[in-house]
Amino acid sequence: MRLYLGLIHFPVYNKNLETIASAVTTLDIHDISRLARTYGAKQLLVVTPLTDQRELVQRIKRHWTQGYGASYNPDRKEAIELVQVAHSIDKARQYIKQNEGEDPICIATDASGSVGRLMTFDEARVLVRGGSPVFIYFGTAWGLHRGVLEEADYVLEPVYGPTDYNHLSVRAAAAIIIDRLVRA
Repeated sequence: MRLYLGLIHFPVYNKNLETIASAVTTLDIHDISRLARTYGAKQLLVVTPLTDQRELVQRIKRHWTQGYGASYNPDRKEAIELVQVAHSIDKARQYIKQNEGEDPICIATDASGSVGRLMTFDEARVLVRGGSPVFIYFGTAWGLHRGVLEEADYVLEPVYGPTDYNHLSVRAAAAIIIDRLVRA
């Protein structure tokens, strides 16, 4: 499986639908890197154009892979080692292409399911289990910018529960989505 996960901090929306760069949260890095390791993803690419936020990610990574955290919690080290930082989605795609020798199939996630080439979980599962590299990316804040959704090869159908409430954290949505796509 040639699966890559992306945690996108720009361009995303705030609650007023203004385009922003959201702040990195340590919980997202810890939890989604553990998700990536558990389900066999090759990398978690944290995308942010903000220098201080990229430095924060690198500091977290160093602590858990080289610092005291590496010996304190070897399991966490193994997950955090999957974390890479990219300035943009395009740079993340280039990173994957460099590692895989071909462009990844890009699948964006969106709670509204109203923009882009919508794909079902069943269709996405076939791609993830196929031979091509797949880059699934998750928006932070109030979701991925419309332009990101339009540029992706596909947009995955939303995660729906048994109610009409639809505002999961990125960590929860990522866990549900990756489980649906990878688990047999």
